[in-house]
Amino acid sequence: MVPRLDGRRLFPGRRVGRAGRLKLVLFAVLFALLIAAQPAMAHHSFAAEFDSGQPIAAAGAVTRVDWTNPHAYLYIDVKDDSGKTVGWRFEMGSPNSLLRCGWSRGSVKPGDKVTVNGYRAKDSSHSGYTVRVESSDGRTLYSRPGE
Repeated sequence: MVPRLDGRRLFPGRRVGRAGRLKLVLFAVLFALLIAAQPAMAHHSFAAEFDSGQPIAAAGAVTRVDWTNPHAYLYIDVKDDSGKTVGWRFEMGSPNSLLRCGWSRGSVKPGDKVTVNGYRAKDSSHSGYTVRVESSDGRTLYSRPGE
């Protein structure tokens, strides 16, 4: 006998009522949601991308601000030790969390001089995670509530 849900016989010799079928379907849905959530949890792992042992303070001019979900990004041009200009990309919190921290779309604009304090990316690229941004006019903006 082949197990089937529609004929009330899931297991040979045992009848499964409506409550039993509902429990089975609920279990299957919950299991599928649990499996589907794994990539999202990996995406939100700070330790997978950034090195908390490598703090950075990068000063430069803002070139672009991407106010997008799930993370906003701040791009700045930084002069390295040899005087060469290097573009850096800093990840921030979501636009919603930035709004709760006092940011607005116009908080920093291209051309503004800022210092970004945060952590370097593990892949040694010119990128990092923003903890706070200090503007040349003395304002300090944080990337996440509670920082």
